[in-house]
Amino acid sequence: MPRITTVSRKTKETDITVTWDLDRAAPAEISTGIGFLDHMLDALGKHSGTALKVSCTGDLHIDGHHTTEDVGIVMGQCLKQALGDRVGIERFGNMACPLDEALVTATVDVSGRPYLVYDLKPEAAMLGTWAVELVPEFFGGLTDHARICLHLHQQCGRNTHHIVEAAFKATARALRQAIKVTGTELPSTKGLLG
Repeated sequence: MPRITTVSRKTKETDITVTWDLDRAAPAEISTGIGFLDHMLDALGKHSGTALKVSCTGDLHIDGHHTTEDVGIVMGQCLKQALGDRVGIERFGNMACPLDEALVTATVDVSGRPYLVYDLKPEAAMLGTWAVELVPEFFGGLTDHARICLHLHQQCGRNTHHIVEAAFKATARALRQAIKVTGTELPSTKGLLG
């Protein structure tokens, strides 16, 4: 079965469509209206080895909160649907990603149980027009709705751009490992993920 899904969600705050093909690598097509978020999602698509398309029109005249959180939610829903029954996947992934002086580790369990441990300490308040406090809002939406466990830990770093980018790339590479089909059985001793 092809692991590709499209999810659309429209509210009074955002209008989002995400298509995610887990089995094909292709350049990401990203448009959220927030330059730095686009940059991060482009990196996530590239380094996860998938084909990711994200289109969002949001209430950016207010701020970037609704766009950021809702994109995470819809991407999570899309990932959950594309994974299907999760039979044969590797399930776990881990990556330590350096970016100059910054080093961030991401550990993923595609477990069916959502949990986010967010241990990043970027110092700057803004990255372009994107508030840095929205980074965990994105990852929270993604993990909750994909029903995955993600641990993000900053080992070192000074530059906020480097820290956040390393987090997205590490997450992408950990996901790449975790979603890879390597067998024919459900990767759980209890016979159920969730």
